[in-house]
Amino acid sequence: MDDAKGNAEAEGHAGAAGPPAFRAAVEALRAARLRPQVEVEPTPAPQRLAPYAYAVEAVVADGEQELADGRLVLLHDPAGHDAWHGTFRLVTLVRAELEPEMAADPLLPEVCWSWLTGALQSRGLTYGEPSGTVTRASSHYFGGLSERPAASQIEIRASWTPREGLGGVPDTAGHLASWCDLLAQIGGLPPAGPGDASVVTLPQRRGPQSR
Repeated sequence: MDDAKGNAEAEGHAGAAGPPAFRAAVEALRAARLRPQVEVEPTPAPQRLAPYAYAVEAVVADGEQELADGRLVLLHDPAGHDAWHGTFRLVTLVRAELEPEMAADPLLPEVCWSWLTGALQSRGLTYGEPSGTVTRASSHYFGGLSERPAASQIEIRASWTPREGLGGVPDTAGHLASWCDLLAQIGGLPPAGPGDASVVTLPQRRGPQSR
């Protein structure tokens, strides 16, 4: 049983198994050319959300400092899913540390959600059934940790249905690029310029980063 589970997880990670539409969507993710400030690599995908899944994780870093990190999961159910209104679904978790001034902004959750939808729209992507949450959290330290400054973090959990194109395959490369735009924006990087976007290809296979 353990071997069978391990094989299933490996297939979900590699995207080697599945119907042609799913394999094509995964290959498009692997071949996507992305802005270099966002380090993206494959990671094991959850196996209980859909019959087929593929996942990547990413970090936005400035030297040794991580500005933002996240995970993007591509789900596929050939039979379709009523809640998705389609056969594919993208699910994401994005996190970033916040400056105190930004953390205090009462409109921050609405702004962060607009960054997500704006990143998709700016690349001309069509999608449906968006849903999610934006959570702002603050940590204050006491006792032996009292010398640490207070810290705030924003977390976006979201999902949406990418509209399918030719052959029933959505533009997963475009959605990945827009997700990297979101990560960069929430990490405080400027918008991608002509020399920033579409320059780095996603690695084919590497182990998850240790953080």
